[in-house]
Amino acid sequence: MQPVDLALCLAVDVSASVDYDEFGLMIGGLAGAFREADIAAACAAGPQGAVGVAVLFWSGAQEVAVPWMRIGGAAEAEALAEAIGNAPRLPSPGATALGPGMAAGLALLGRFAGEATRLVLDVSGDGAHNQGRAPGPVRDIGVAAGVTINALAVLNEEPDLLAHYEAEVIGGPGAFAMPCADYADFAEAIRRKLRREILGGMIA
Repeated sequence: MQPVDLALCLAVDVSASVDYDEFGLMIGGLAGAFREADIAAACAAGPQGAVGVAVLFWSGAQEVAVPWMRIGGAAEAEALAEAIGNAPRLPSPGATALGPGMAAGLALLGRFAGEATRLVLDVSGDGAHNQGRAPGPVRDIGVAAGVTINALAVLNEEPDLLAHYEAEVIGGPGAFAMPCADYADFAEAIRRKLRREILGGMIA
């Protein structure tokens, strides 16, 4: 793959706390974000003119939902949106294994076949970690490897989830966590988050 300004792994919670209607809202919102003109333009705004994006679904296990794609404009962003929208819900709903999900996301970033100016892991979910490796030490490994880890906390079931993500998930240069009241608000929240992540230091 040609060099990119950003390699972005979108790690999406598909655990049992996410029902099928919520999954549809989440994936529809994520796909819809890449169909927005400002997101497609942001992907092409850096010196390399493109970003690399992959999507990981995580639960008690993890699956790559969309392998790495290079996004440098509206046509490629539309292709990514189509791939996201068509991705099957795998793995099966299970525990909220946040630490293992983050580890799988970091491994996917490590397999990015190209040069990237920045590496970002974008974690979204609606529950605190409850199985497997703790997220904090995984976060520290990622930060030591030069990865920035950001988070979007969907608060419909756990109103204090944002604090958990701030303490145990995010890290690295410019890291941030955003709240989202519920899945009905996910589309707008993920669009704002993606714009901030993709443009990086180019916006306040």
